[in-house]
Amino acid sequence: MKLKTLAIAAFIVAAGTSCDTKSFLDINTNPNQLPTASPSYVFTNALNTSARNIAGNNDGGGSSEIGFYWSGQWTQGNGYIINTAQFAYQYTNGDFNYWDPYFDNLEDYQYVINNADANNQKYLKGPSKVMKAMLYQQLVDMYGNVPFTDALKATASLAPKFDDQKTVYEGLISLLDEAIVDLKANPFASAFTGSDIVFNGNTTKWAQFANSLKMRILIRQTKVSGRDTYIKTEINKIVTEGSGFITGAEVGIGGTSFYLATAGKLNPVYDRWGYDANGAKRALNNYPRLTKFLIDNLKASGDTLRMKRIAYANGGENSSTPGVSTQKEISANYSGTPFGVSSGYLPANTTSLGPSLLVKGEYNRPYIIMTASEVQFLLAEAKQRYSDVTLPNTAKAYFEEGILQSFRVLGANTAGAAAYKGSGIQNYDWDATTDKLAAIAIQKWISFVNFNGLEAWAEYRRTNLPVIPQSVQVPEANKRPLRFFYPNTESGSNSANVTAQGTIDVFSTKLFWDVD
Repeated sequence: MKLKTLAIAAFIVAAGTSCDTKSFLDINTNPNQLPTASPSYVFTNALNTSARNIAGNNDGGGSSEIGFYWSGQWTQGNGYIINTAQFAYQYTNGDFNYWDPYFDNLEDYQYVINNADANNQKYLKGPSKVMKAMLYQQLVDMYGNVPFTDALKATASLAPKFDDQKTVYEGLISLLDEAIVDLKANPFASAFTGSDIVFNGNTTKWAQFANSLKMRILIRQTKVSGRDTYIKTEINKIVTEGSGFITGAEVGIGGTSFYLATAGKLNPVYDRWGYDANGAKRALNNYPRLTKFLIDNLKASGDTLRMKRIAYANGGENSSTPGVSTQKEISANYSGTPFGVSSGYLPANTTSLGPSLLVKGEYNRPYIIMTASEVQFLLAEAKQRYSDVTLPNTAKAYFEEGILQSFRVLGANTAGAAAYKGSGIQNYDWDATTDKLAAIAIQKWISFVNFNGLEAWAEYRRTNLPVIPQSVQVPEANKRPLRFFYPNTESGSNSANVTAQGTIDVFSTKLFWDVD
């Protein structure tokens, strides 16, 4: 267990508990033993940690950030020395260590699962299992085989064996089944709903999130030979279970009741790429740029309503009018940056992260970990691939709703989504589009911009869509990173099990669902 996290949580509990001389002098109490932390405090801290591990903060980048780059959505602003690890793909097992913070975070959720019953907080088990499943899914998508059945056992397993990545994926479906059973059986105690900074104790929404994660895990495997029957069976089980999916709203951590205008307590995206607690612009606000490929393709499709929410016009946000660009918001004033370019594209003449993500003063938005649009595109692909699954709507209906939900979450006028029906524009108008699966993949990719880089990168590796340009730092046209190395910290502490995974080539050692 993470002693630091538990010690902080235990201190909070102890601070609110009275004691007397008799208990203090009780000779049967070991003064050197760590006090027990309340699962509710650990759970809240774990959710906050998950947001910061995925998003990053002003101390460093999160796992989603690299996904925005490698999926062709973001690049770096000029005026910085080119980041060779990110844009020339020159990285080692000393780079991109998301492994350690993820497993630390998983220890928190496992602590809650292990101790919820004894503390009469059973309602925390289901949500903790959902979050555990989500983090493990992301770990597999970054590293492949990972410790699973032998992990999170503290001193009982200091060098856990690795499990096959496909087996882990199957285990996550079972884990989410368990979570839903727990959620239905254990409604939140009203006094503890505040510990849930995602759904405020709404177990129905947690169950819908669990089902939505199942769809993500299942659809990720659709190109794997021999998986169709398994996938269809599991989709039908979701429908039969009856809780449904996340619809019309996002899954977000924190928000107005949690994030504060105080150093270290801001929304992590706002803190890293936007402003500090006093409203001063971060230097890194000039770093991420929207790619030329993204901006040019949105313009070509007439998708300027979403473009103006994804990006600020050249020159960035007007500090005197939060949420509005410095330059007039017309298409000609939106200029993307070629992926990996190191000069010639300065902040004054390129687009930056837009109001869908950053607005000065809006430090307390929830950090989004899943969008309603993603779920609709997952359902669209499921119905398009497997017409006999018991999902109630057509692939076309799910696809069109996915576009609409993408407009909504970006803050764009949803009438713009409806206007694409019958427009004849490929990959926007379902009836006019020749390759329906390609259209779903491309629209899902757009919907991830600014919200979920890790999923954008995973889906790009799975579908090879859209066909994004190579980094200008890489001479080989087809050289793309497919995964991360196992970090040197794990090699040092668990060397035999890391070595057992064989030689990892990050440009050719594919994950099990990346088949072409």
